[in-house]
Amino acid sequence: MPEPIRCAWAQTHPLNADYHDAEWGVPEYDSRALWEKLILDGFQAGLSWLTILKKRDAFREAFDGFDPERIARYDDSDIERLLGNAGIVRSRAKIEATIGNARAYLTMRDNGEDFSEFLWGRVGGKPIQNAIPSGTHAPTQSPLSVELSKALKTRGFKFVGPVIVYAWMEAVGMLNDHAEDCHRREPVARLG
Repeated sequence: MPEPIRCAWAQTHPLNADYHDAEWGVPEYDSRALWEKLILDGFQAGLSWLTILKKRDAFREAFDGFDPERIARYDDSDIERLLGNAGIVRSRAKIEATIGNARAYLTMRDNGEDFSEFLWGRVGGKPIQNAIPSGTHAPTQSPLSVELSKALKTRGFKFVGPVIVYAWMEAVGMLNDHAEDCHRREPVARLG
């Protein structure tokens, strides 16, 4: 049986293909899961997504299952512990941003601002269906990712530039950027 047609980036490694076929672009509405994926996209800055996929389980273990309540209480000893963990990306700036982002997430919650509603409200509560011609790549940012990046930064988030936010919006299904001939395009569109 021939391999299904996938987006170009998903054809580079079996882990990318599995992630593409099972998760990428599937609408995610759970606030904590959205936050986790935003953190992982921040860690990906300057690296390949494959690097993050290979380390995702280690990240989840190192960061207490991406529980914002626990991460918000991390101190210098936790930062040192994480910097010594070869299973994750050991960037002090990204680790400190994760702690700060946990606090920003909790502040939003405590102020009555649901993370999922805040995010999905930017797209009218349903995914934007983009037309990505076969053999091309989606843009790396958009006016919407610039706007959302600014809104997150205003709330205290870091490592949420427009390019990171755009990639994250694709990953969590706010944007359906599967190529027009990709076997996942229509199934993902129906989920929206």
